[in-house]
Order: sequence, then C-alpha cells, then structure tokens
Amino acid sequence: MPNKVVKDINAALEGLEDNMSMAVGGFGICGNPLVLLEGIVGTKVTGLEVYSNNPGTQIDNQHLGLALLFNARQVAKFGGSFIGFNKEFERQFFAGELEVDLIPQGTLAEMMRSGGAGIPAFYTASGVDTARSDGGLPERYSSDGSGTLVQESKPKETREFTFNGKTQKYVLEDSLVTDFSLLRAWKADPEGNLVFRNTAGNFNADAAKCGNITVVEVEHMVESGELEPNDIDVPGIFVDRLLPLTPEQAANKQIERPTYRVKSDNGDERPEDLNIPDKGWSRLQIAERAAQELQDGEYVNLGIGMPTAVANYVPKDIDITLQSENGILKTGPYPLKEEMDPDTINAGKECATILPGGSVFDSSTSFTMIRGGHVNTAILGALEVSQNGDIANWGIPGVKMKGMGGAMDLVKGAQRVIAIMDHVAPDGSSRIRTECTLPLTAKGAIKTVITSLCVFDITEDGLVLKELAPNVSKEDVAENTEAEYTVAEGV
Repeated sequence: MPNKVVKDINAALEGLEDNMSMAVGGFGICGNPLVLLEGIVGTKVTGLEVYSNNPGTQIDNQHLGLALLFNARQVAKFGGSFIGFNKEFERQFFAGELEVDLIPQGTLAEMMRSGGAGIPAFYTASGVDTARSDGGLPERYSSDGSGTLVQESKPKETREFTFNGKTQKYVLEDSLVTDFSLLRAWKADPEGNLVFRNTAGNFNADAAKCGNITVVEVEHMVESGELEPNDIDVPGIFVDRLLPLTPEQAANKQIERPTYRVKSDNGDERPEDLNIPDKGWSRLQIAERAAQELQDGEYVNLGIGMPTAVANYVPKDIDITLQSENGILKTGPYPLKEEMDPDTINAGKECATILPGGSVFDSSTSFTMIRGGHVNTAILGALEVSQNGDIANWGIPGVKMKGMGGAMDLVKGAQRVIAIMDHVAPDGSSRIRTECTLPLTAKGAIKTVITSLCVFDITEDGLVLKELAPNVSKEDVAENTEAEYTVAEGV
C-alpha cells in the first residue's frame, strides 16, 4: 500500500525551487492551502509563476492565502480570473512589479483539467471578439511610475466551428501543466484519495490533476478503507504528498466576506434598504426588479456584486434553481449568523446556504454547466452596455483591473443574459453607450438592461425603452443616455 503522508512542511515542499510554476486550489481563501502557502514564505523561493482563481485576499492588514506570497515578493507572474480583494497585488501590478495573465474563470478550470488529461490545447467560445482572443490585455506596466503599459497579450488563433447546430468563432487556449500543484482537502487516506467539503472543492480537483507534483494539506486523515469509494472526489493516482494538519491548523479558516441574514419580528428576512432615492431605483431595488424577469423552472446564475442580491427577491410563485459558479446548484440565501460556514460560500465569496436537493461540484463541472448551455439565465453587473448589446464589466485600464471572473463564460454559455447597473458613472457620464469604451466582455450578448433609471430590451431593431423607474421621466432617461433607442408604446 502506498503511503503518501509526509512528516512536515519541509518534506511537503521538497524540490520547490526558484522560477517554478504552481497551480493552487481555492476560490478566494475557501479551500485554499493556507498552511502550504505559509510554508512557501519560509522557503524564500522567488520568481514563482502561479495559477489560481484569485491571488489571495487582505482582511484589514492581514494577508491570507496567496496574498502571503505577493506580500513577500515571491511571485513573478500570476495567471487567474479575478483579482478580488488583494490591494497589494493590484499595487504591484500597476507599479510594473508583476506580470499578469487575466484568464476567464471557466477557461482557467479547463486549462487545468485538460492539462491533467494530456490535452495540449482546446477551443472555446469564451473570450472571442475580446482582448482575450484579439490581443491587447494588459500584462505588465512600466516600473517607472508613469502607469505606461509596456506589455500586452498577443492575439490567439481562432477558428469557426459548427457545434450543436450553431456556427460561431472559437479561440484556441493552451492547457496548463505545472511543476507543483497545491491544494487542501477535508479528508484523505494514505493512498491519496481525497474528499472535499461543500464549496471548498472548487479548483482543487482540477489543480490536483495538472501538477507534476501534487501536494495536499489535509484537515482529517483517515485510514485506508475508511472512505466510502462513492464519496471520493479525487482518486489517489493524482496525489503525490499528503501533509496532515493539526486540529488547530484545520480549524483556522477565516471567512472572506462574512454575510448573514437576521430574522425580524414580522418574519421579513429581506435586506434593509437604507439608500432608496427620491427618483429611480436603489441598487437593491434594481436587484428586486431583475428578479421579476426570472421564469419558473429556470437555472439561473447570479454574478458577483449587485446580482447576488437578486436571490433575496425571487417571486414566491416561481421555482428556480440558482447556480453558483464556484460549485453549487440550489444556492440558498445568506445563513443566520450562527450558521456561517467558511466552507460554504457563493460566487461573491459571501456566506451562503445550500437548499434541500442541492449539490456541490468542482470548477470544471460548474463551467460545463455554464459553457455547455445548461444555464437558462445569467444576471451580471456591468460598467457599460452598448445599444447593440455589447457588455464591458471587468476593468478600467490603468485604474482598476478586477478581472473577468466567469463573465466571459456566462455571456457565451447562458441562453439569456441580463445586465443590471447604475445608469451613470461616478463622473456623470452615461453607461448606456453607442459603443463601449472599456475592454469588452462580449459582443451582442445582452438581451435586457435594468438600470437605476429604467429598463431596456435589446432587440433586432435596437435598444427599446420599456419601463421607467419610479418618478423618472422619459426626459431624464434621454438626458442621461448616450445610446440611440426607441420608446415602447405605453411608456
């Protein structure tokens, strides 16, 4: 019987050297190999090339997960989908200290899965007609403090395929094989069989398969034969080393965005809205209006930010299933405070619940649902939407580059995409534009736009104003809208 258990952190990380590549499991800090990453800081290795969904996070002045490596200046290049809440990472990026490869979330999961499966590259619709396929993504800024972009991504090969009755363009993406993979498991046996818990599985199963050396920190080691074969998430053939955690290490899991609901005396558990304007909709009211677009029997994905609030307003007379891209079907509302669980989060890294009949799964399975067209509706936040349905929602060059997350996958895979947003930017400019000026997420993907002022449908005949928010006039919309549009009867 193979025994893959190592005695300490030094044995777990043996062979890790300067300039090596790593795939790291986790979604934010949920399922992140926190102990192994802390151990890497002690090795003093530098020049690492790291692939993970997020570059760790900062809570106050605390650096957690991968943020430890950036704080210690050990990473030369990062490939991931969402920058999240790591201010030091963003500072290093714009200061020219770090090379960054911004990757759609589903593409990153497939890069890991395919690399582990011996598939050198694959075609995907995600990122087509954007800077991901056409080139021009910011990769490195000047180190002289000028904010000048000195390195951009190069164009990728594209090709048309007719798939499932639809002819469209696809972009060729290289798969990923790394020197090391680091992950965290809830349970493992000495054979290397792994079990994850709730949403802590996320990228861990995919990362396990693409590393030449896969190292796992384990919360609960069990004897061979104790794990039910049907419950195993990753078979031991993919695992090389197991580092058992102490009970204190296993329990030391923080929550990135602690969120919970409070039961009121009248039984109303909706969020309290303290920002209702005299004219138009508040952000929570936009979410409530978006919920009215949902239809009975749908599978619905809610993007991070404003869209996650839609879950609080689903009409009681319809039955929908919320899909969370980090690995849940039947995502429920926020838990009560005493029910918060660091292993159960939604795509916004907020505390969540899983409703009866729900299921959990790894990231590549989640994006099989999304990219395979099994999600009926996606609701996404947006920075800009054009009159022909183009959407830009992931970054402002030189100012903020949060990354596209799963948006590039959702706009191509979901059957219907709704954008919800503020109608005007902080500088007073219109966000409903003739053409998007910010980096695109997709062309022609949006069918409905719900803003703080109104609701637009995007039809074959163009943008159509179909509803006004409370106390908003048609003149208000015209004054704040750059795009050309028509007005539906009765508005």
